Amino acid sequence: MKQEIVFATLGSIMTIVFLMIVNFLTSPEHLWFLYPSHILILWPISLYFLSKKQYKYGVLFVGLVIILFLSLNNYFNSPGHPWVLYAIYPIILLITLTFLGKAGAKLSVALIGSLASIIYYSVLNFYLSPGYPWAIYPAYAILWWPILLYFLSSRRYFGLSISGTFLTVVFLIVVSAVSTPSVIWEVYPIFLILWWPLSMYFYGSDRRKNGGNKRAEQI
Repeated sequence: MKQEIVFATLGSIMTIVFLMIVNFLTSPEHLWFLYPSHILILWPISLYFLSKKQYKYGVLFVGLVIILFLSLNNYFNSPGHPWVLYAIYPIILLITLTFLGKAGAKLSVALIGSLASIIYYSVLNFYLSPGYPWAIYPAYAILWWPILLYFLSSRRYFGLSISGTFLTVVFLIVVSAVSTPSVIWEVYPIFLILWWPLSMYFYGSDRRKNGGNKRAEQI
């Protein structure tokens, strides 16, 4: 493995230097060599941490490299808008969950993580782009985390269908109210999503009925 790491390191350095020279000779106004460079940097780094079986630190280092790349890209190409702040939070969350290990699967962690995510993107929404409440979209997505964890771990599938349907209906109504208040389009997807708890209810009812009939036949 040591030889592979040395080969990957030298190959990455040589390729990055070559791309940098070509970039500055042909189009110095746009630093496009940064895009393939961060992938090349991850090659020897990933091999090193895999060889040492230090997976947590590998995720940490890879995450930091990606954050650095996105920050440089943001600074050089669009310094007027710090869009990198939108992207770094999921990376930090992934690193945190990796270091938590098995504790990351706890419902309390999911609740805290979901709340922190909603607050984080709501603050970004309020200060960086207050024209439209787009934070409702990541909020809807992240709320599935504790919902799925709770109901799947307890095998309460009908409860999952009820909670998921309620969350989706509220989300669609809010999106409609803030996006197209004059058009009531949300009734169509709401009608479709209602089939989820209904089908779960009748499926469970049918199973209970068939189970009772089998027990009666055995008696």
